Amino acid sequence: MSGHSKWSTIKHKKARTDSQRSKAWTKVVRELIIAARDGGGDPEFNATLRMAVQKAKACNMPKENIERAIKRGSGGADGINYETLTYEGYGAGGVAIIVDVLTDNKNRTVAEVRNIFSKNNGTLGEAGCVSWQFVRKGQISISAEGLNEDDVMMAALEAGADDVELVDDTFQITCEVPALFIVYKALEAAGFTLESSELTRIPQNTIEVDERTAARVMKLYGVLEDNDDVQNVYTNADFSEEILASLMD
Repeated sequence: MSGHSKWSTIKHKKARTDSQRSKAWTKVVRELIIAARDGGGDPEFNATLRMAVQKAKACNMPKENIERAIKRGSGGADGINYETLTYEGYGAGGVAIIVDVLTDNKNRTVAEVRNIFSKNNGTLGEAGCVSWQFVRKGQISISAEGLNEDDVMMAALEAGADDVELVDDTFQITCEVPALFIVYKALEAAGFTLESSELTRIPQNTIEVDERTAARVMKLYGVLEDNDDVQNVYTNADFSEEILASLMD
C-alpha cells in the first residue's frame, strides 16, 4: 500500500465516527456555500458545486442541509466572505505537509495553523516550499464489498482513470483532475456504490518514518484536521502496516 493510500485509509476510518462526521458537515457546508457563491447554485452548470454536493452526500449530510447551504451561497452567504488558502510546512522527520483552508479570518487562521505546527514538532514554511513534491489528482472511493477487483479495474480504466488500488475494504481510483466527474458518472452509471469523490494531492515521493516519528506526524495531522478552518491535510510521510495498526488502535 502506498503512503498516500495509508493517509486516505486513516481519513476514511476517522470519518465514520459521529464526532468526525459532524465536523465534516461543518467543512462541507463551507465548500457548498463558496461553490454556489462563485459559480451559481445549479450543480449541472457548476462543476465545483457538483463535487461539493457529492462530498456532502458521501458523509451522509441530509438533503435539506445541502440545499440550505447552496441557497445561502447563491444569496451571498449572509455577508460571510470566505477565502481559500494553502499553507505549507514540515512535520517531524522533515516530512512535507500541505494544509488547505477555507476561512473568514485569514489572520486568525494563519496564527492557529502556525501554533499547531510549532506545538507538534513541525514548522510552518514559505509558499511553495513543499508543494512541488505533490501532484493534483482526482480520487474516487468505492466500497469493495461484494465486488470483483478486475471488474472495478476494467470499468475505471475504460472511464479514463489512471489507477485503481484496493485499500482495506475500499477501492481507491485516481485520475487526472479534468476527468474526475467523467469517471465518477461512468462508475455511477455502471452501478457501483461510490463513497466519495474529491480532488487530492499525491506525493511524487514519500519519506519512510519510524514509529516515534510516525506518532508525531499523526498527532500533527490530527490536530490540523480538527481545526474548523482546515479542509484537507496532505503529507508525504510513509510507514509500515505494523506502525499504522499500532497508531490506529
